[in-house]
Amino acid sequence: MLRIFTRPVPLAWLLALCTFIPVVTAAVLVVQIPLGALPADALRLTAAPVMYFLHALGGVVFGVLGPVQLVSALRHRFGFLHRLSGRVFVLAGWTMALAGLGLLWQVESVATALLDVARGVFSLALMVLLALGVMAARKRNMGQHRAWMVRAYVTGMGTGPVALVMFPIYLMTGKPLQGLLSDTVVVGMWLITIATGEWVIRRRAVQKPLQPIVA
Repeated sequence: MLRIFTRPVPLAWLLALCTFIPVVTAAVLVVQIPLGALPADALRLTAAPVMYFLHALGGVVFGVLGPVQLVSALRHRFGFLHRLSGRVFVLAGWTMALAGLGLLWQVESVATALLDVARGVFSLALMVLLALGVMAARKRNMGQHRAWMVRAYVTGMGTGPVALVMFPIYLMTGKPLQGLLSDTVVVGMWLITIATGEWVIRRRAVQKPLQPIVA
């Protein structure tokens, strides 16, 4: 079972599965925001409609392209497409992060300080990780490039698995978690997702190290 985490294609499918819910949710928002059809609990975010739209759009593109970039066939057989989609992936990640910071700045928060701080820190971390991934690619160090991009993806989409925890709790208790308890679960799952990504990177490095490509 552990071997599925060490091969590119299964890892891509795993990431796609874990981020399916937030990607679909963001895709719905991309349609709802221009139409002014947001649900009541999201209306406060219309105070910064452009930032909200860019955050959702960036999230859709980032979430979809992340797993695709890990498919070995794309990297080895269609290098140009891999590089092109990689540039779009980085741009989408930066857009999502910057728009997220803009929302934190412009919209009154209903979350606790714990979640707001986590959102700010992880948005900044996402931009740094993407920059490190780009620099590694320019140095032709594909092993480091892939590692930084996996770190960026799990950081940017770290809340994806939250629904896997929240929904069973809702089924058992009949009501959703709220307040500090809810935000603690979100941040905790975010950290667990990041830690899992790091474990995958280190395990792959031990089993199948990638050597730098000499130009």
